[in-house]
Amino acid sequence: MKKSLLSAVALAAMVAFSGNAWADILIGVGGPLTGPNAAFGAQLQKGAEQAAADLNAAGGINGEQIKVVLGDDVSDPKQGVSVANKFVADGVKFVVGHFNSGVSIPASEIYAENGILQISPASTNPTYTERGLWNTFRTCGRDDQQGAVAGAFIAANFKDAKVAVLHDKTPYGQGLADETKKAMNEAGVTEVVYEGVNVGDKDFSALIAKMKEAGVSVVYWGGLHTEFGLIERQSADQGLKAQFISGDGIVSNELASIAGDAVNGTLMTFAPDPRKNPAATEIVEKFRASGFEPEAYTLYAYAAVQVIAEGAKAAGGTDPQAVAEAIKSKGPFKTAIGELGFDEKGDITRPDYVMYTWKKGDDGKYNYFQNE
Repeated sequence: MKKSLLSAVALAAMVAFSGNAWADILIGVGGPLTGPNAAFGAQLQKGAEQAAADLNAAGGINGEQIKVVLGDDVSDPKQGVSVANKFVADGVKFVVGHFNSGVSIPASEIYAENGILQISPASTNPTYTERGLWNTFRTCGRDDQQGAVAGAFIAANFKDAKVAVLHDKTPYGQGLADETKKAMNEAGVTEVVYEGVNVGDKDFSALIAKMKEAGVSVVYWGGLHTEFGLIERQSADQGLKAQFISGDGIVSNELASIAGDAVNGTLMTFAPDPRKNPAATEIVEKFRASGFEPEAYTLYAYAAVQVIAEGAKAAGGTDPQAVAEAIKSKGPFKTAIGELGFDEKGDITRPDYVMYTWKKGDDGKYNYFQNE
């Protein structure tokens, strides 16, 4: 009887050990899955889920399967902290997200304290990777890099214009606006209007009147497409004729539905279109076949999962801290957006931003096209 009992205990222990050894690798995807920025949340979700499915079909990460766990932060820092704590409770080891810098920054501290590696496909505020945390990475560039390109462009092409610099008071929006303003000022162009608006504002009549009175002919926006689309449309309605310029926060086809014809001619900085990268051809076709257009940050999220997988392969295991060290020291890695290497801060070593113009395509719909 004692022998049988010992055998049963040993067998149970073996099963339990086996279950732990080959448990799913949990990757959390944190982003605005609902709310006004849900289009971006969908990009992160679709990109990460497709990457996980493709990797699982090829054997997973070091033989273990990936399971994606979703967390809806609604672009709210407090909700982002709640999502981060839930991921900790769920046993998540890696996080792809968040979208907003203002969410990624506080969430990353919870992840760092609990041994979770985080790769954001979209958070561009420099602070995210400037605090010396071991766990923060991003597959996109930074606001100081993007702002330098935008500021230099404004100074080179609109040197004698009266410029307004606007932002949405968030770490991302104000950060990008301030970096653009800094580069523009250093090149000899000083803005005549500098204003912040609140996320969720709908009526910009007073702001537009102020810009008209100041004779503004160029408007730079730091923020997301929701408020920007309304500013463009209401400016057109109120007779403010200006060149509108913004950054990667407006990279969504939803902008055209908000701004209408006022979107025509809008200039925008973003990295070279990842959909045109030869490394992404098959993946892009797969997305389109499923009815989803992998614009903006979709492939950046896909690449984030690939980097996690490549880091784990290089580390020979899935301990997040070991994977973090491998990502920094063993790259560059082949991804859907090209080869990515990372510095000690977790920033990519090949940041690049180019200019796009919003205009009608051959299908008669407004879209963004990379400038020649």
